[in-house]
Amino acid sequence: MAAILAFAGSNSSTSINFKLVQHTTSLVQNNDIQILNMAEHPFPMYSEDHEKEKGFPDAVVELKERIKSSNSLILSVNEHNGNPSAYFKNVLDWLSRIDRKFLEGTKVLLMSTSGGKRGGKGSLAVVENMLPRFGAEIVATFSLPSFYDNFSEEGILDETLKNEHQNALSTFLDSLKQ
Repeated sequence: MAAILAFAGSNSSTSINFKLVQHTTSLVQNNDIQILNMAEHPFPMYSEDHEKEKGFPDAVVELKERIKSSNSLILSVNEHNGNPSAYFKNVLDWLSRIDRKFLEGTKVLLMSTSGGKRGGKGSLAVVENMLPRFGAEIVATFSLPSFYDNFSEEGILDETLKNEHQNALSTFLDSLKQ
């Protein structure tokens, strides 16, 4: 049984990426899943001065420990102007200051969604390139375009997108058995 940590790279209380994470984890069986709602985890903006004066925030240390205690991650990143949100970039900055390889040995299902037709693909590409620098193994990716047209409380509505999502999830879960 795999230990999976799941969260969205958004601190919005109405995050559609968190909704995608919740839906994705609802499809996973026989694994230990811990879901974090990042809207409940504030972090100060990273600065070298803050680090020198106050050290690492307890919330960042706790998140790093949760990541380390998991061997896999389901992550959906939001997009602001074609890039990851400042919030998520800040989280990565803090984590990488504690331990540059904080994702070493971690298998990742990386997803994104947005209300637009590109589905957060700009942010997805940036994060897909960034996470391996911290030791992550990106096993599968999935982007859900036009969230409000393609998603409901029942899940992904478009059959082609639903199948793509399921294939990405299956690839990820299969990699955890190896």
